[in-house]
Amino acid sequence: MPRPHLLLLLGFAFAAGISALSDRIDPYFLDVMTGIGINVILAVSLNLVNGHTGQFSLGHAGFMAVGAYLSAAVTVFLGPRLLGDEPGLVAQNAIFLAALVAGGLSAAFAGLLVGIPSLRLKGDYLALVTLGFGEIIRVIFQNVEVLGGALGLNGIPYYTNIFWVIGFVVLTIFVIICVVNSTYGRGFIATHDDEIASEAIGLNTTRYKIVAFVIGAFFAGIAGGLYGHFKMTITPTGFDFTKSIEIVVMVILGGMGNTIGVVLAAVLLTLLPEVLRPIAEYRMILYSFMLIVLMILRPQGLFNFKFGKTRF
Repeated sequence: MPRPHLLLLLGFAFAAGISALSDRIDPYFLDVMTGIGINVILAVSLNLVNGHTGQFSLGHAGFMAVGAYLSAAVTVFLGPRLLGDEPGLVAQNAIFLAALVAGGLSAAFAGLLVGIPSLRLKGDYLALVTLGFGEIIRVIFQNVEVLGGALGLNGIPYYTNIFWVIGFVVLTIFVIICVVNSTYGRGFIATHDDEIASEAIGLNTTRYKIVAFVIGAFFAGIAGGLYGHFKMTITPTGFDFTKSIEIVVMVILGGMGNTIGVVLAAVLLTLLPEVLRPIAEYRMILYSFMLIVLMILRPQGLFNFKFGKTRF
């Protein structure tokens, strides 16, 4: 059995084991683990665009917002009509999975709409356009009253648990590794290494960039759905420019194009604010200072490892 498939099965088994023991785990640690998992999904999905394909997107939080709001709309407005006021456990999980998929597909469609006009650009121009689209998405949700408007959407059911989070973390990593190391995925690598040379040999680099953008947006939407059903309330301000920068920092710190490094960076940058919580008044200062030092000492990424010829 190929190693990625074996890791996928082991990952789901691990998720089931942690879920079975969740009653014995401190709720605080479960909350932190959930936050880590959501950030890992966001960072790994953005790494496909920024790391493996060589683009620079600053709008990932916008796709997270699409997934969060659309999946919440399914469970808040559609769920009670289909399942009644007190659905069973199987029905809850079924509607939650449907909501996550709906949020992911909606985010992927938004990524397609953003990608078609913007991914013909390069470098700073692309970054500015994706930043603008991310802010447009946030402002749209801020003005949609049926979804709570500026006050946000409340009353979202608490469906996210550690099994769903770890399961989608494993699935995200599996899909990204398999896509990058597939025959089609070599187009992403070629686009990253030399876009002009790739076009010269007949590769449609714009198509590869759009595909990477859509896949990344899909998993960002999944992460948004998990986030919304974990926090039980979402507001447009939670998906602003700062959130996009936070995800980009995880990718850069982990090593562009290095999936394992990005996972470790997401874990580190989620745990670091918690470790610094006892000195809350200086937490963000120390957090920012440590990031500056790390980027000066390790500009290639703190966890930029190489594993033979296979790209992880």
